[in-house]
Amino acid sequence: MSKLLVPLNLEWVIKDETIVVKRRYSKTNNERSTSVALQRRVTGRITDGQGTPLIGATIAVKGEAITTNSDREGAYQIEVPHTKSVLVFSNVGFTSSEKLVGDESIIHIVLKEAVSDLEEVMVVGYGVQKKETATGAIASIKGSTIASSPATNVTNNLLGRVPGLSAISPSGEPGRDGANLLIRGLNTLGNNSPLIVVNGVPNRSFERINPNDIESITVLKDAAAAIYGAQAANGAIIVTTKRGNSGKPRINLDLGMGMNQPTRIPKMADAVQYTTLLNELEYYKNPDGGWYQRFTEEDIKLFGDGSDLWGHPDTDWFSETLKPWSAQHQTSITLSGGSDNVQYFISAGEKYQDAYYRKSSSDYRQYNFRSNVDAKVNKYIDVAFDVAGRLEDYNLPTRPTEDIIWSMITRGKPNMPAYWPNGDPGPDIERGDNPVVIVSDAPGYDRVDNYVFEGNFRANIRIPWVEGLTLTGNAAYDRSFRLQKVFNKPWYLYTWDGNPDHVTTRGKRGFDSAQLTENYSGGDNYLLNTFATYTKSFDTEHHIKLMAGMETRGGRGNNFGAFRRNFISDAIEELFAGAEDQFMSNWGSASHNKYMSYFGRANYDFRNKYLLEFLWRYDGSYMFPKDRRFGFFPGVSLGWRISDEDFWGDNLSFINDLKLRTSWGQTGNDRIAEYQYLATYGFSDRNYGFGVPTIDNKLLEEMKIPNPNVTWEVANQFNVGFDTYMFGNKFFLEFDYFNNLRSQILVTRNASVPGSTGLVLPPENIGKVRNKGFEFHIGYQDSKSDFDYSIAFNASYSKNKIVFWDETPGIPDYQQSTGRPMGSSLYYEAIGIFKDQAEIDAYPHLPGAAPGDIIFKDVNGDQEINGLDRVMNTKSSMPRLLGGLTLNFSYKKAIDMSIFFQGATGAVQYIDMVESGDWGNYYQFFAENHWTPDNTGAAYPRAYNRSEPYWTNSANTFWLKPTDYIRLKNIELGYSFSQNLTERIGVERLRIYANAFNLFTVDKLKHFDPEAIKTSRSYPAQRIINMGIGLTF
Repeated sequence: MSKLLVPLNLEWVIKDETIVVKRRYSKTNNERSTSVALQRRVTGRITDGQGTPLIGATIAVKGEAITTNSDREGAYQIEVPHTKSVLVFSNVGFTSSEKLVGDESIIHIVLKEAVSDLEEVMVVGYGVQKKETATGAIASIKGSTIASSPATNVTNNLLGRVPGLSAISPSGEPGRDGANLLIRGLNTLGNNSPLIVVNGVPNRSFERINPNDIESITVLKDAAAAIYGAQAANGAIIVTTKRGNSGKPRINLDLGMGMNQPTRIPKMADAVQYTTLLNELEYYKNPDGGWYQRFTEEDIKLFGDGSDLWGHPDTDWFSETLKPWSAQHQTSITLSGGSDNVQYFISAGEKYQDAYYRKSSSDYRQYNFRSNVDAKVNKYIDVAFDVAGRLEDYNLPTRPTEDIIWSMITRGKPNMPAYWPNGDPGPDIERGDNPVVIVSDAPGYDRVDNYVFEGNFRANIRIPWVEGLTLTGNAAYDRSFRLQKVFNKPWYLYTWDGNPDHVTTRGKRGFDSAQLTENYSGGDNYLLNTFATYTKSFDTEHHIKLMAGMETRGGRGNNFGAFRRNFISDAIEELFAGAEDQFMSNWGSASHNKYMSYFGRANYDFRNKYLLEFLWRYDGSYMFPKDRRFGFFPGVSLGWRISDEDFWGDNLSFINDLKLRTSWGQTGNDRIAEYQYLATYGFSDRNYGFGVPTIDNKLLEEMKIPNPNVTWEVANQFNVGFDTYMFGNKFFLEFDYFNNLRSQILVTRNASVPGSTGLVLPPENIGKVRNKGFEFHIGYQDSKSDFDYSIAFNASYSKNKIVFWDETPGIPDYQQSTGRPMGSSLYYEAIGIFKDQAEIDAYPHLPGAAPGDIIFKDVNGDQEINGLDRVMNTKSSMPRLLGGLTLNFSYKKAIDMSIFFQGATGAVQYIDMVESGDWGNYYQFFAENHWTPDNTGAAYPRAYNRSEPYWTNSANTFWLKPTDYIRLKNIELGYSFSQNLTERIGVERLRIYANAFNLFTVDKLKHFDPEAIKTSRSYPAQRIINMGIGLTF
């Protein structure tokens, strides 16, 4: 047996009366050092597992430019530099193999067939499935793909990677940059979030998992998610972390250092443009006063030439508040290995991201740990124990990031100084907010410590007296808590009093005195499940797999906080130092939840050709009254591998596999407000006097009217699709069409009970939404000599419409939500710009319209413009079509490159302009091309002020801009050093790399990030450039 195994680099041992075949370990460096270095010829033969010669296989000397190919008989010969040389054998469709030359001159190699995508095993609910026999709409992505991006949040690496999965981040703020995940777009008027399952445990978060810990991410998009029942109406995302393998301990160390900046920030008007616009505002109020009523020509000249920094500054508030680049770094170390009986995977990591601000009071730091251990107790019992922990430190500004900080930076007036020449900060924009101050620690700090612990234990028991029967049990416990400390203190701004000696006057802003708020929130969750799996084959043609089990899970949470103000000094930042009585407060709450479930799945196939799957779940949720607490959610899917039929014939032999599949299923959604079937009470903020003398007493009053009939939201999901592989499995195509109907959505009645009754009705299960669309994934991979490459493209389209919404009585059809997509809003329809007074007099308009204002269409033809002329827009910030293009290249296993483009179309953004004028600056694109009496053909309307009702109360389609874009989402270039070098420095592998995230974008929006949900008042997404090194010991 040894003679048979040695050429395959294998060896055998006897353990527990069983012959165990395993990989032979390489010789140590000391043993290698005795070999003699000299030029020599090596010959041999390359075959497959059946002994068939492999023609054209590539043989290369690792780290050297020496290659050859095998002939018709699979024979080869090659010159190697020395005995330490390593030969790499490769061929299309086979797994590459490496062999140390040593003292051998004849080396025969048997290459194993590579596991194709069809043989890939995917993790599904409570088990795994081979891709070739899967009948649901299931997609997966490898963890290595996620790890190639420098983005620190896993969810930001998913957009465009998986067809049907949307991941759009509303913010790029460190620690708060998680993406909103959607599967196949919007499906309900309620909660659209998919279920997240990590290592078999639902409702865990995965956005902060170390990317190097992830083995795979699987997305269940259709009836396949019915196995999770009550919480899987929006699909499920299953995250599986890495596990250890038998073999010597292996250490992987990855160090990355980079820098980040906003993807795009708008250019604002400079001081000359801004003051000119303010002059225009004055002119429109009083044309007789001329063009220079507020700022003279000399003023505008001084703003432009920079000769008077005190009296006529020209401030770029983005430059004053933001750094060109901010630092970030990531460190990850993993240890894996084990024996035949015990395997382990252990990892630790650290991340840091600084905010964009120059005098930054904001950053994020994370520390994480994971240990996954598998053990074989005996030949019948396997166990696994997983532990993971995470500590997050947030440092945040005390002022709200979006509503205040970014709003004030955008509104910052360029004719006001950020700092006076002596270094004192200048005046505020509004409410004491000067951007350069509120992004610093001058107003105080907001510090958050977040602690997360996750643990689970699993046992598999193979029943010896029933072949094919396995019992599995899982127990999981998660604990998290969050500590927040917010210390607000007054800050000071300065104004110039006109003194020629440049004396500034100090003024207090914000709070009269320091105040402190401390919050605690925490909770724990548990899960217990057990299920049996039975696998049986009959006559090698009929295969069945049955699974059934039960699960219970629950959790509890609590939070409390305290507040004090009127601190005598801000030197002591503790609650005891604040004032008492009316200057203090405290609060708290608690919650608990519980679920009980029964579930099962049955799979049957005949010759792996005719496929059938039925799955079900019977779920009980605390969300509903006792008589409606349980719901049954079934799913069924069929598959036909038509390429295995006899009639397929040789004419279609280029199609290696073609599978047709369809599915239907029902899933539930219980993600609603708690206890809607119960009347809830709370203490009123109002005090009522009772008795003589009167005593103020808080009143306990009903907070909402209950709905005793509240029940499940139900998703009916239909899917039909096919998968095909061609040309030796080099080419693949996957296609799906889906049609989903969501019913029993909780909405409030409007038509049945008008608002004039004064009743506040509870939501009822009356809403309906239909969502349908398609998605596909296409790709090709091949190898040419030393060059390996692959290309893949995916796209998904979805369009929803509201089937039933209890509309307000009397509104016209074109203003109704029914029949239109979710997220639609009412806007005046813009049809141009009034060039002069004559055009205003000739067409209906809103009161106060002036030349240069936007023309609104008289939709109902009543010769006046009012609320009845607003139309329901059918587009929102959610794209209808998403896509991704992936290119991978590798040369001689040394140089590797991956490029990922992502794009979207069908969404719009509303350009928010209402804060301009006396209240804030204008965008530069507006300042350069807006209407004036001398420029009546401009692209934009006249200058306006926030206080003008025509602008603040007239949302219109003029400012709705399409956000179609293509973005270089991720690119990575790496180089792996030769084995000659790695051996000399004592490592197994050494790779250096550079990667980038959100590098550039092609779009027509130009001034704003097209991927953002809104154009202003939000922390912009990140562009990241990163370099790193990876070592394996």
